[in-house]
Amino acid sequence: MQRLLGGPETAWLLERVRNRIAAGRPLDASATLRSATPGQRRAAEALLGRRLRAGASLTVPLAEVDRVLRESLACPDGLAAAVVALTGPVGDKRAQDAALAASWQQVLAELDQPAVTDRPELASWPAMLAATGLLKRLSGSDPAIARQLAADIVRVLALLPSDGLALPVLAARALGDAHALDDGRPLTTLVLSGVRHLAGLPAATTAGAEGRRAAWAAVGVALDELSSRVLVLGLPGSPRGTVGRVLAAAREGGEPCVLTLRQLVRQVPDLGLDEHVVRICENPAVLAAAADELGPGCPPLVCAEGTLSAAARCLLRHLRDRGCRLAFHGDFDWGGIRIATGVLRLFGATPWRYDAVSYLAAVERSLGSPLTTGSPVPTPWDPALGEAISHHRVRVEEEHLIDQLLTDLRSP
Repeated sequence: MQRLLGGPETAWLLERVRNRIAAGRPLDASATLRSATPGQRRAAEALLGRRLRAGASLTVPLAEVDRVLRESLACPDGLAAAVVALTGPVGDKRAQDAALAASWQQVLAELDQPAVTDRPELASWPAMLAATGLLKRLSGSDPAIARQLAADIVRVLALLPSDGLALPVLAARALGDAHALDDGRPLTTLVLSGVRHLAGLPAATTAGAEGRRAAWAAVGVALDELSSRVLVLGLPGSPRGTVGRVLAAAREGGEPCVLTLRQLVRQVPDLGLDEHVVRICENPAVLAAAADELGPGCPPLVCAEGTLSAAARCLLRHLRDRGCRLAFHGDFDWGGIRIATGVLRLFGATPWRYDAVSYLAAVERSLGSPLTTGSPVPTPWDPALGEAISHHRVRVEEEHLIDQLLTDLRSP
């Protein structure tokens, strides 16, 4: 058997037979080798005891090899037994593939948790991970590693969105390691994929360092306590506490004030507010105009500066918990709608001149420009607003409406 089938010239034939056995396929076909060497041809002819058709390729009928081995008693149990004797046991590839597929199903089952399944924004995300192979690739195609990654992802997502956490704090709370979500780690890439879905952010907008910062900010997480900030005007503050004194001084001077996440989380700040109306704008130009026009007389005003930062979320939570009534205004475009949706849903805010009537009035005054970016999103507080924007496809930036907003701010 070794002389007939075990030499280097027949190694290709053994490999072909092993593959067929592993795949559960019968040995009743032929094995063909293109560009066979003279030595490989001579070995095949010696095995079969006859000359084979001339040509560059070599075709060996496996059934005939099986017959030769049995009749010559070189291997009375046939070709399959000879391959095992010469090369070792052959695994059942179909069973192995089935077991591997079951392992990957168990990986995806780790994502079948309320932190994922209870959120419509994440409905398509697990399927995306499977379809793109992102989880498989980042785990090195190891189901055990992938399963641990999936479990860690769920632990992080369960704490999101946050009302203002630094990224190391989030990592420590969710995973017991303050560096577990550092840049460049497979887990960080996977969690950010879920974060983008959770916040409704296109992947293109979250590329690069600034994009990652924006993605984390969209779910209330800051890379550190000092880089996340929120811009305010007219918050009374108080003599008690550092933040209270800073706010009081800024209001007295009629100047905007920047608060960092550190100032808002290290101790509960005394904002000097209780059941007040606090208005929220999207763009710093509105807050700057209010400071110029109203100065110390400006009522409490918070600027989101686009997507809410972790510091902004933390401040709005403090205001909400003190019984303040929040009112939001932003750009009339799909980005502004997304920001408004989060503010209204998370903090119980109401619209401030942010409805279909206000939008249509601005369009009639030709204040807008063509809306060319973004995908439509619902406006549950006023369904007619989303319909109007979809119909007119005009973007009205908040800066065009400053006069109206200042009129409201001048009112008692």
